[in-house]
Amino acid sequence: MQTILVASDAPTLRREIEAVISGPDVEVEAVTSGPEVIAFVTEESPDLVIVDMQMGNMGGMAVTLELRLQESYDALDHIPVLMLLDRRPDVFLARRSGAEGWLVKPIDPLRLRRAVTALLDDGTFADDSFTPVPVLVGAGPQLQAGPEPTH
Repeated sequence: MQTILVASDAPTLRREIEAVISGPDVEVEAVTSGPEVIAFVTEESPDLVIVDMQMGNMGGMAVTLELRLQESYDALDHIPVLMLLDRRPDVFLARRSGAEGWLVKPIDPLRLRRAVTALLDDGTFADDSFTPVPVLVGAGPQLQAGPEPTH
């Protein structure tokens, strides 16, 4: 039986995640604040923590940093973290905090299942939703290289 901890102060988000990832071999626990995450992880050592970036009390980045800090001095075992981001630029914060995966809201059930599966299999998950499409700017006709002029 795998235990997944969902941390969000938004009841609808917690219910949505639980509906997607629940199963006969998965136990889903929920908390509403960062300090509750730390307390739960200390007591229970879940297989995965899914944390909302925007919790009112100790958000996702602070929670992930605290888990990684405690892990660094062997107070906790390593627990993968899936961070739920509100906007694409927050990917930088998810990477810096040490999260193994992230999803940009709104949550798509298929992406959520893929992310959870990847992290439970000791992998990573980088959501590429809302990634800006690169625009290649070519040189205009006046700037293109051509044959050297002869005098």
